Amino acid sequence: MPDDLTAIVADALFDGGDLDCGSGLILLIRDAMRQVPVDGVLEMRSREQTVSDDLPPWCRMSGHEYLGKLAGDGHTRYFVRKGRGVQEEEVALEKDKEEARKYQWRLRARATGHLKSTVYARNFAFDVGQAASFEEKDAHPSALEYLFGALAGSLTSGFATECARDNLEVDDIELSLSGSLNNILAHLGLEEGNPSVKAIDLKCFASTFDDEEKVATAWQRTLERSPLVATLNKAVDLQMKLVIV
Repeated sequence: MPDDLTAIVADALFDGGDLDCGSGLILLIRDAMRQVPVDGVLEMRSREQTVSDDLPPWCRMSGHEYLGKLAGDGHTRYFVRKGRGVQEEEVALEKDKEEARKYQWRLRARATGHLKSTVYARNFAFDVGQAASFEEKDAHPSALEYLFGALAGSLTSGFATECARDNLEVDDIELSLSGSLNNILAHLGLEEGNPSVKAIDLKCFASTFDDEEKVATAWQRTLERSPLVATLNKAVDLQMKLVIV
């Protein structure tokens, strides 16, 4: 292991943002390694603390040499020397990609009370109320609130990750959303009609002194990579706006 990591000139640089090794980071590292020659060095930057524990053993299992880490400006710099098992690494990368393509989300739900169901997914369980409610307060979020909340939460988390990968300092990210149905009375069974979601209007507010153009580019990538945006765009009037403050 080199005595002076600051003297290393990396062959490729990869920013993992705030992803952890269980959130696709290893797949991205393997892809970045393709740009590095054998015995060359990949510098990987990360803001996720658990990478410090998970990266060294992964390097050992993958035949790469973990060289160490340095503190950076708001992130940690990791240095990995590429091993000679190039063919094995290519096979591992393709295997990881194939497994990712086949991945399925699985959950189960059961009615557990009056206007209440419980959803079980992985190690989580959460309660869902009726699909729509006019009450100011309810015991459980409605199904539509979960739908809209999933969209909003995925975009704020995804946007934060994209900003981190670009080493952009964003102090605060907040999103406001309003949604409507084509005919809520049809959902309530009061008349015939179309109960589907009609429109979603959302604004994402980002507080930053960083380069606004780069922040806007990170937001655009967030939208392009969102499964929920890609799906809802096909059926819903989906209006999305970024406001930098």
